[in-house]
Amino acid sequence: MIISNIADGLVRGVERVTDAVSASLFEPVIRLGVTGLARSGKTVFITSLVANLLDRGRMPGLEAVSSGRIEAAFLQPQPDDTVPRFDYETHLAALTGSTPKWPESTRAISELRLSLRVRPAGLLSGLKGVKTVHLDIVDYPGEWLLDLALLDKSYDAWADETLLWLKNRACAQGFLGCARVLDPEARHDEGLAQDLAKHFTAYLHDARAQGYCDCTPGRFLLPGDLAGSPVLTFAPIPTKGRSRRHSLHREMERRFEAYKSRVVKPFFRDHFARVDRQVVLVDALSAIHSGPEAVEDMRRAMSDILGAFRPGRNAFVSRLLRGRRVDRILFAATKADHLHHLQHPRLTAIIEALTRDARDRAQFAGAKTSALSIASIRATTEEMRSHEGRELACVRGILAKTGKAAAFYPGALPDDPQRLLGAAREGAKGWLDGDYRVMNFAPAPLTLRPGDGPPHIRLDRAAEFLIGDRL
Repeated sequence: MIISNIADGLVRGVERVTDAVSASLFEPVIRLGVTGLARSGKTVFITSLVANLLDRGRMPGLEAVSSGRIEAAFLQPQPDDTVPRFDYETHLAALTGSTPKWPESTRAISELRLSLRVRPAGLLSGLKGVKTVHLDIVDYPGEWLLDLALLDKSYDAWADETLLWLKNRACAQGFLGCARVLDPEARHDEGLAQDLAKHFTAYLHDARAQGYCDCTPGRFLLPGDLAGSPVLTFAPIPTKGRSRRHSLHREMERRFEAYKSRVVKPFFRDHFARVDRQVVLVDALSAIHSGPEAVEDMRRAMSDILGAFRPGRNAFVSRLLRGRRVDRILFAATKADHLHHLQHPRLTAIIEALTRDARDRAQFAGAKTSALSIASIRATTEEMRSHEGRELACVRGILAKTGKAAAFYPGALPDDPQRLLGAAREGAKGWLDGDYRVMNFAPAPLTLRPGDGPPHIRLDRAAEFLIGDRL
């Protein structure tokens, strides 16, 4: 096993050296990872980003566009032949059809290469020719994201932490009822293990539906061809110290370690560790709507996942010796179109506060970070309405459930984000002075002029931060 790991590391080190030399001497490659927790809008973000880089009329915030230096953009086959292609055309058709709908959520890893022909900038630009910059976008399910934090945890640490969170959640009581009556030292029984894993998986589905983020292991929610295998047949159970061989606890521990080595580590090694730019999408509005516990859960998750990014600046020599590191991370609060623009600064302040711990760690390691409130595709329009002597800043859109147009006032976000985060940290059960609501809007029918991509909010600014310096 040790020899195999060394050999595998050497092979991948050679691959990284080859990639670094090729990118530096020939055509630069930007590898952009798109991550986020459930329902944060990863598929829509990628689809709109690609559409707006192909037709750049709505991208003035990207300096290479406003200066006219991007001469052409085109899709090419991706470099990784064993990774499915991101189905850009199908997703765009869903968003721009006569009856537009949101595309299917990410259920497996996928990749897309967009190549840009760019004229150089600066004093010596006249001496340099047009260069091609490849943007490789890697999309993967948000359910896999938090699994990366498991790499540094033992089974007992994970089990104790998970059981602590579960004890006050109504949706976990069915699983906890099964876990409390079993004897961890009893001899392993496969039927009992499968029943326990089934109840734990049911809890994870319920927790995700209720807006919780800490739904690990993620492959329990999207098992694919691993469904029913022992590597997905374990659960957290209480224990006291080292257990004996062939016990239920020992087998749960063994399967947890197998999950880390056979599922999580290959994903990290083959895909995640090769990313050098990262966007983390956050559905902060839904967390606020769900209440203080969901907000605190999201804050913890944002801090935990950053440890997997290995952030830091990338000098050429260090990239040759150690491989890529993420040197820019954008935290983006999605669905900004669900609020009137007057409230966007408050949403941005909330995402900055939610991700403060994560951003501090990244900046300390040398990575550049930023926070924005965005809408990958704008589904609403804005209007002011009079109500009981007050002017309310509303948004109007087509409701996803009924298909009818409606104006909606979601409530006012606080000026000080600590009013939300303080209540969340203190374990409050509800907001004392506000009712923050969200609605599910369907995408609006689009009539696009030649050269224009789909309408958005600050997608151009997100692109400038993530890739502008490399163009």
